[in-house]
Amino acid sequence: MNTASLDLQLLHTFHAVHTARNVSRAAERLGVSQPTVSHALRRLRLLYKDPLFVRTQGGMVPTAKADRLAKAVQHALHILDVAIHEGEHYDPARSERTFRLHMTDIGETVFLPPLMRAFAALAPSVRLEIVQLDEQNILPALESGRIDLAMGYLPVLSNAVEKRFLLREKYVVLMRADHPLAHRRPGAAALKRLNYVLVRSHSDTARALRDLGLQENIRLTIPHFMVLPRILAETDLAVMMPARLSQAFAQMGKYKVWMTNVGLPAFDVSVHWYWRFEGDPGNRWLRELIASLFCEA
Repeated sequence: MNTASLDLQLLHTFHAVHTARNVSRAAERLGVSQPTVSHALRRLRLLYKDPLFVRTQGGMVPTAKADRLAKAVQHALHILDVAIHEGEHYDPARSERTFRLHMTDIGETVFLPPLMRAFAALAPSVRLEIVQLDEQNILPALESGRIDLAMGYLPVLSNAVEKRFLLREKYVVLMRADHPLAHRRPGAAALKRLNYVLVRSHSDTARALRDLGLQENIRLTIPHFMVLPRILAETDLAVMMPARLSQAFAQMGKYKVWMTNVGLPAFDVSVHWYWRFEGDPGNRWLRELIASLFCEA
């Protein structure tokens, strides 16, 4: 089967049945008769050589193949809908588009509050969906349109995508304000006396700790940064993190920040997109909004 055998109405029918799990409700959503939906399902089954949906007492249950197809069909219809309704102009004040962005929990903490304030003022009906993808999955998601943008320090993308520099970031060390070593000079010797929390979702901090010879000082490994405030407040552990995130933590309690220059790397944070969506009006609007909010250059 090739895509030339498909028409748009078949894709809409597939999506409606997969969502409703019922032929009658799918027909109502599409504004067509039940026999029309049944005929379209027969065509789809022939094209895909698979039952796709099995009738049960609980409704139309999708096969494994139908479930695999469902996400691709949904994204294809979304891209077509955006192209048809936006044309060459994007009006954020009227738009009901859903944008999907990759960012880590660090990015969520730093970027989302001002970004959502801007959405409330400029695009009140626009929705934002944040996903956290493994590094190897970011490029395929940008290329397919499954996500619109990726924000962060993402050297894995290299020159495969377009990007715009936003800001230069650096690492700091954070601990509770009354930590026994809080008032020491933050040099190499003091760093070696600390015990650390390692946040697995930010692999660059693990590299930084390793490069400084501090991997043996790691006492706790956790998935995300946002559980850290209480851990740091109640223990003598310290954590290496981006400076802007430490500023957010400073609003949650009393912490000491070590701004140290003993080999902790600086890094560039950018917004990334795939070249195919360079001219998409909505994508361009969101890129420009992000740049206006966060760009330091």
